[in-house]
Amino acid sequence: LEISSLSENDILVLRLDLTDRSSHEAATNSVLKHFGKIDVLVNNGGRSQRSLFVDTNLDVYSAIIELNYLGTISLTKYVLNHMIQRKKGKIVTVSSVMGIMGAPLATGYCASKHALQGFFNSLRTELTDYPEISVIQICPGPVQSQIIQNVFTENLAKSIENSGDQSHKMPTDRCARLTLVSVANDVKEAWISDHPYLAVCYLWQYAPTWAWWLMNRMGKRRIQNFKSGIDADASYSR
Repeated sequence: LEISSLSENDILVLRLDLTDRSSHEAATNSVLKHFGKIDVLVNNGGRSQRSLFVDTNLDVYSAIIELNYLGTISLTKYVLNHMIQRKKGKIVTVSSVMGIMGAPLATGYCASKHALQGFFNSLRTELTDYPEISVIQICPGPVQSQIIQNVFTENLAKSIENSGDQSHKMPTDRCARLTLVSVANDVKEAWISDHPYLAVCYLWQYAPTWAWWLMNRMGKRRIQNFKSGIDADASYSR
């Protein structure tokens, strides 16, 4: 049994609301006051979506962008100012394979993750004078978590009725370990997924016409499962 060498002063937990952007500077300053520096920022806040575009209120899309995209880049802005002063740091953002491909029932979620991909790929090009500041994007496929229980649906007041079976998804600890390996090695973009999602990522990257054909076939079953009350992800995994 290992005994941690961490003391109480080595741990600081702050409540943070990504949608309350006015609080992000103060939160950053609280961390700096306690530790004196920030070595790594891991952007890991967000919500997914399960709804068809034609059925979904536009305020749901506004909320997705506000949380997944604007909240993430707001916090990044304040932490990056500190890292630029130090000329050192790592900015790690948990995007998604949905930032690489498109999928039915997740138009807003995919849009927010595509936005993060574009933003951080562009930010990296603005930091060429700071070679010790790494911009790292992690793109997981389905992972065992609470994300399905908390998805956006057709309207902001509605929650999902069936979160489905999680057993076919990647174990959380494996995803976390592969994320840490990617961060330690300054991998600019890591796709962390089992098949078939990983195979579809490669198709989307290198043979998009085939990817569109395949996604149309898989997506039709995904929508049918969703309308029948079956876990939509199951259509890709079995």
